[in-house]
Amino acid sequence: MTVAVIGNFRIPADRMEEARPSMRKVMEATRAEAGCIQYNFAECVLDPGLIRVSELWETREQLAAHLKTPHMAVWAEERAGLGLTGRDISVHEISSSEQL
Repeated sequence: MTVAVIGNFRIPADRMEEARPSMRKVMEATRAEAGCIQYNFAECVLDPGLIRVSELWETREQLAAHLKTPHMAVWAEERAGLGLTGRDISVHEISSSEQL
């Protein structure tokens, strides 16, 4: 069953330039993982520093393995140092989907 991860977090707007290289590193490493269909961070145009998270995984097990990778441990440290707040991310199991 496909798994979607959807949510958001905040990085202080004045630290976004500093955050982008770390965010790019974790995105590139994650996109190379087995089972990763999509992995995206996007800054809200109307609310600087608000980062939207969207992920698609082939299975829940592959998502669980992703959360234990070394690059995720590094990202956890880096994001704390950047002042990340308001982390609100949830997992959804998708039983079906269709194109709009």
